[in-house]
Amino acid sequence: MEHALVGLAASGTLSGRRCPSGVMLATRALWVVPILLSMGCGGSGLRSAEAPGRVLPLRTVRLYETGVGYFERSGPVSRDGESLPLPTAHIDDALKTLVVLSQGGARVAGVEFESVVSRGLARSLAGLPDDPEQAVGYLEVLESLRGLAVTIETAEGELRGTLVEVSEARRDEADEPRDDAELEGHEKPRAPWPSIRLTLLDEAGGVRRLSAGDIEAVRPTDPHAAERLGSAVTALSDRSARVRHHLRVLAQSAEPVRLGYIAETPVWRATYRLLLDPTGNRGRLQGWALVHNDTDEAWSNITVELVNGRPDSFLFPLAAPRYSRRPLAEPADYLSTVPQLAETTADDMWSGFGIEGGVEGGVVGGFGAGHGRLGGSHASEGGGADASTRESDSISIGNLAEIAQASGVEQGALFSYRLADRVDLRAHGSALLPFTDQALETVRLTWFDGAESAGRSAARVRNTTAQTLPAGPVAIYESSGFAGETALPRLKPGQAGFVRFGVDLDVELELERSEPTERLQALEFHNGRLREHFVRAHQRRYRFLNRSATSRFVCLALDVVNNARVEGADSLDYDEAEKRPLAVVRVPGKGRLERTLTIDEALERSTRVDKLSLERLKTLATADILTPAQRTALAAATSALASAHDLARQKEAAAAETKRIEADLERLRQHLAALGEGGGASAAAAPLVHRVLTLEDALARARQKADDAEAQRTAAIEAASLELAKLTVREEKAP
Repeated sequence: MEHALVGLAASGTLSGRRCPSGVMLATRALWVVPILLSMGCGGSGLRSAEAPGRVLPLRTVRLYETGVGYFERSGPVSRDGESLPLPTAHIDDALKTLVVLSQGGARVAGVEFESVVSRGLARSLAGLPDDPEQAVGYLEVLESLRGLAVTIETAEGELRGTLVEVSEARRDEADEPRDDAELEGHEKPRAPWPSIRLTLLDEAGGVRRLSAGDIEAVRPTDPHAAERLGSAVTALSDRSARVRHHLRVLAQSAEPVRLGYIAETPVWRATYRLLLDPTGNRGRLQGWALVHNDTDEAWSNITVELVNGRPDSFLFPLAAPRYSRRPLAEPADYLSTVPQLAETTADDMWSGFGIEGGVEGGVVGGFGAGHGRLGGSHASEGGGADASTRESDSISIGNLAEIAQASGVEQGALFSYRLADRVDLRAHGSALLPFTDQALETVRLTWFDGAESAGRSAARVRNTTAQTLPAGPVAIYESSGFAGETALPRLKPGQAGFVRFGVDLDVELELERSEPTERLQALEFHNGRLREHFVRAHQRRYRFLNRSATSRFVCLALDVVNNARVEGADSLDYDEAEKRPLAVVRVPGKGRLERTLTIDEALERSTRVDKLSLERLKTLATADILTPAQRTALAAATSALASAHDLARQKEAAAAETKRIEADLERLRQHLAALGEGGGASAAAAPLVHRVLTLEDALARARQKADDAEAQRTAAIEAASLELAKLTVREEKAP
């Protein structure tokens, strides 16, 4: 055959003996375990292919909303250690979070495991190509064995010696002719494939040249070389993250111990069923949790807890060995003129130190450029476009957001649901498990986002349980059956939320609006802007039609700010999710109803000085809340702005004159260019030249006029700003 398979003898397995440098901890109820890498204990450790010993059984799984899970195993420990089965991708998390819990006290010597080798280190140790983009094939594996003692199996027998060279030749250059039968059924000849040849220095000192077609297997004699190559094969595999490893906890305890650690898990999600009773003021909520077991281990009779909270968790490279960079020192004097270090150079040596950096972005000591950093803060960015009208922060007439605040207080960041029954779930299986079944306070509503929108079937749901309800989809059922589906917001104990789940065709709404009025309350000048604080008053007449036989609570979403006062509704409410005040009116069955809402909003209008209109300033000057000093300041500011507006018109006129002169100059210059091309037209060109010079003088004057007008306009605006700044200066009271 052309390409022989590589046979790897995976010898040199880790022995798993105790590390003499193990750290003993004092007997306590809770310890965080010091981790001992098996590389640092004489190179021995526990291979995944080796019998792991007794696996401590899994007892509890606690799932979090941040995509991590707490796995707890418990049972007695023996002198030989207990095993924790983990995929490679979970070892870093387990090492940084592993905790030992014991009631009677335990002595922990450490945790032993097979070293997790990074891809860059695996390539380096096995002698494979440094380039992470280069694939590792048959040729690359053979080249990694150059200079090593090998055993080559051929049809004639075994050959032992040192592999000297691995060369590659094209098939059409090889000694063996191409078999025409190989081309049968092909319209075009296939491209020639490479032929590999090996040069071997055998034990007798002879040099042999072998073709890959004569080789059945190449095996390194040194078991450590085979082990390094085997580790590289595992590390470079696309499935290396799922390779199972065993962490062996070396501990002694007279009582059973509990070992807990964090690992990445699928996020658990909630889905609900809300059953509304016919009266419309009570409901029953059934909560189901979607849970996934993505591990290779079946869950058998374990306790599952669902944590409703988001503790911080991060990834941290811990398990793989790391190496610090050292400088390459050179002698002060150049000493040698002979080939140095067997045809290598200092540059080659230096580039060899960059293998890990080339693979993992310059990782030194655990972190490299572009990785997340611990202890950092997320800066919050404020700002945004300044609205012309917004809620006032200087005057207050009410706070609609305080109407429906939650009466319950969450007593901590985390709430957990412990499932009533123990769970059996196969490896890589999923399950929908019930986690809550509670009676809730509900009110059936018809919801209107506005007078132009159709009514929506809705309900107000208050969490009357002692636990926080996580957000999730909810299917609504009434006595008639399925009523719709929507999403339930996250609700703390005592907190209320609104769900809308269908169209309500029984209730109609009409709105008759009147023009709102404004009452000025205060004037301020800040950062070059005039701020008007005023109350806007609305009168809204609503007409309701209810075709159903039962009365309906109609909920109106109001397009007003929170700093407002609303009168005329049966009650007021507030939607925490959308930050909107609500007016609630009860409409009798088979009836009509008219209701007028009186709404006052505390607002602020902010305008730049150069955008203020003279009419607006004159209107503000007539407000009865102004002091004499403020009226004087407004009058002076109005005069300065009137001058600024006149100067702006002068600037526009000068700019228009500038464009006209520039157009005339361009036309005359084109005429001069045409006369110059004809030759002998100096007498005819003279008047044109005179006109060009005259227009250039006029252009300079027009530009200067525009510049002067702009400078005077800026000064006038500055004068207006100085006058407006007096609006916020308090007058001294007479003694």
